Amino acid sequence: MLRSLKQLYGEKLGATDGEIGTIKDFYFDDLNWAIRYLVADTGDWLTGRQVLIPPRSLASPSASGKVMRVGLTRKKIEKGPSVESYKGFSRQFEEEYHKHYGRLAHPKNAAMGTVGPKPEREIHMHSARAVNGYLFRIGEETTGQICDFMIDAESWTIGQLVVRTGHRFSGKEMLIETKQVERISHDESTVFARPLEEASGQGPAEHLASIGIVL
Repeated sequence: MLRSLKQLYGEKLGATDGEIGTIKDFYFDDLNWAIRYLVADTGDWLTGRQVLIPPRSLASPSASGKVMRVGLTRKKIEKGPSVESYKGFSRQFEEEYHKHYGRLAHPKNAAMGTVGPKPEREIHMHSARAVNGYLFRIGEETTGQICDFMIDAESWTIGQLVVRTGHRFSGKEMLIETKQVERISHDESTVFARPLEEASGQGPAEHLASIGIVL
């Protein structure tokens, strides 16, 4: 079952020995659409530090308002890497990250545990909060904006992007399969979908409707 990623922002987090803060953000890899890092805002506990936690150390997302349990101690999290100190998601950074937390790759997606060369890792790693609001483009036409991501809460992978089309208040939301995405450009604040086949005879609007599900 897929769940809205945006609805998890602000959820309280609890370690095995006490609360640790709230969910601030997620970092995902657009090579396999795996959620690789959860960003926890520790608030007053660690004087506002934002620490990176393996998503698969969490129990399944609970109902809104409940504390999400992390299978780690406060001490383990406190000594873990923070967003403020990281120098890019390089091979060295990820090796140190896995050395600290251990490799928690989900058995259904062992590829999540692999790391690539530094340039590739940095290009393909994205903040979900940052990408939220990016334009969504098919071919030469901008059809809407990214407004959410739908995730599989067991494998912690993004299955669909939510794109809002039309007016902010009267528009529709479409679910777009991640396989349709060609690339994400931070410089252009745009998510690009694969261009249409010339033989399809469809325009961007018809194509968007054919690959998406109106919510």
